[in-house]
Amino acid sequence: MRLGALAVALLFVVAAPPGATARCTDGTYSFSQHRSGTCSHHGGVAQWLGRAASAPASGHVVLLAPRTRARDCRLGALPDRACSPGATMSGLTQAVLCAPGFSTASIRNVPESEKHRVEVEYGLAPGAYGSRLEIDHIVPLELGGSNDIANLFPERAPGFHTKDRLENALHGFVCSGRMRLGVAQRGIASSWPALFRRVFGSTPTV
Repeated sequence: MRLGALAVALLFVVAAPPGATARCTDGTYSFSQHRSGTCSHHGGVAQWLGRAASAPASGHVVLLAPRTRARDCRLGALPDRACSPGATMSGLTQAVLCAPGFSTASIRNVPESEKHRVEVEYGLAPGAYGSRLEIDHIVPLELGGSNDIANLFPERAPGFHTKDRLENALHGFVCSGRMRLGVAQRGIASSWPALFRRVFGSTPTV
């Protein structure tokens, strides 16, 4: 029985389709690029595969400012700083973030329960908002941001789509040496629209 079970397990690993990031409990495969919700309708994750299985040592949470409130947060284009000051991870250095093969999928971990908690703090009903709203990272993961609730806030469309463009550009600047990681982190946390104007020379749609 033990040998049979081992053979089945090995078969699953060998037969994993290209690009699969997880094997679900029911034997199916997931190609999700983030951990949150992976295999949620297939009995949960039985085994992480490839990049999703190995996360870099991310260190500890570093708050950019104290988090002084956890209710009655002001919902707007920018985070309420009392509730969402932003946070980074001490171990996600430039060397880690810019290493060949690095993927935010290996460090992304915001469960639905945490997303709902953010929504409630900002006066929203907990639930799925589809393309209208995203629980976004203030300092993005590709710039060493944390999954801690202090680094999350509800951002309406099209704001989070526009912010994605800035995040990608800043990651390139950091990895090419054009901008220090700490400068990028503080700039995007302080006011990403202002930093967007500096980088692209135009006013972003929020």
